Amino acid sequence: MELEPGRAPLPRHPAAASPGRRLGRAPGQLGCESAAWPARDVRRGPAGMIGPQPSAPPRGPSPRAKAQEPLEVPQVGKEGAEASQRAKQPASAGPAAALELEGSPRLGRVVRFLLPHTTIEAPLPQEEEQQFYQGLERLLGPKQGRFGQLFAAAGWADVTEDRFLRKLVVREGQGEAGRPQPGQEVTVKLLGVLEDGSLVEKDPMLTFTLEQGDVIQALELGVQSMQLGEVSFLLTSFQYAYGHLGRDPDIPSDASLLYEVTLLQIRDSPDLGLLPPSTRISLSKQKRERGNFHFEREEYQWAMQSYQLALGILDSPGAVPPSPEEEEELQEHQVKCLNNCAAAQLKLQLFEEVLASCSAVLHIDPDNVKALYRKGKLLSERGEDQEAMKILKRALQLEPTTKAIHAELSKLAKRQKGQPERPAPTDVDDLVQPAACQSTWVTPWKLLFGAVAVALGSMVTSIFLTTRS
Repeated sequence: MELEPGRAPLPRHPAAASPGRRLGRAPGQLGCESAAWPARDVRRGPAGMIGPQPSAPPRGPSPRAKAQEPLEVPQVGKEGAEASQRAKQPASAGPAAALELEGSPRLGRVVRFLLPHTTIEAPLPQEEEQQFYQGLERLLGPKQGRFGQLFAAAGWADVTEDRFLRKLVVREGQGEAGRPQPGQEVTVKLLGVLEDGSLVEKDPMLTFTLEQGDVIQALELGVQSMQLGEVSFLLTSFQYAYGHLGRDPDIPSDASLLYEVTLLQIRDSPDLGLLPPSTRISLSKQKRERGNFHFEREEYQWAMQSYQLALGILDSPGAVPPSPEEEEELQEHQVKCLNNCAAAQLKLQLFEEVLASCSAVLHIDPDNVKALYRKGKLLSERGEDQEAMKILKRALQLEPTTKAIHAELSKLAKRQKGQPERPAPTDVDDLVQPAACQSTWVTPWKLLFGAVAVALGSMVTSIFLTTRS
């Protein structure tokens, strides 16, 4: 490197060679704009000594030597603050400022420090979980997994007569005046485990309305037996929990559960008439989704109840009139709830109720194919062929590729011509007719094809009839 006579290469500051060294920074800071040490006049003096030298007359360095000079670092204090303000001035402040901001090749360089590798340990179980498991150990002993003995143990109160739902009070509540009533809204703190000790339920603020199917029966019935502020263990067999199906992926079939429940709040349900449309839509959606949960578990009675509750929330006249967009959304959710309700009623063979639900859908949406098909099918089974034919033809115009509608119309046409027809099943119709045999000799392949066609037809109809929104 070529320098002006009498100059030597400037030494690098130790911070440049040691990226882990922190200069003027508190622990944990990640970077700084420059190393904050006092500016000094560093030159090579006589005998090669490096250090502070006596001031010398100013001399004009060459442009290359000037580029090698270290940057001046602002001093701490009033002078340093003034220098920092001058450095922040825009380039239009003057030629000197422009030279300082644009002409220096080192301005803006950032020194970053690499922190050592840090291992973050997994958090310990929360204090409430520790206390819960300590209570379980006192209740079951060091070896858990013996719920069976608790169903016959003394000291437990039977919530149901069959003794499949039992309660053990840990802390008394505030008396009979603090007992919740059906229809009231309650908030509980909940922890629940399986027999192997696996924690499968945890909610510090679970809110639900009693006797509306929002939670499993064990919690519905158990909380109604509690008082405000009470802490109790609830032991439930699978009949009052998640039944033979369980709950994927954490609760197996036929599983008993042990809950610790704390009743935190009791209050009356909100007045639906005072709620804005957006809130009513949200509440209705929660009820409808709960109904879907019951429907998938073949709990059709609970499903129908949830759908009807959702409809009641949507139909409530509100104090705040909905906007056109909200009115459209309200009608959309009404159609979904009514169609789902009709599907549950069909499973329960409540045919008059199915017709009423379908008519309500068609009053809102005259071109709803699901409602048209269900109503046409039920009218056909009741012998009202003319009205059924009219409704089914309208459904076919809207969805000409649906095999279920074609099959129902074909059955109606054969009946009107006096041709024999297959007896209609009570729930799901077989929609695909087997292909007619070309001769009296039927091969096994034709029999197999016919059986497959009937099975596929039954599946298509079942899906069409019971599809929910």
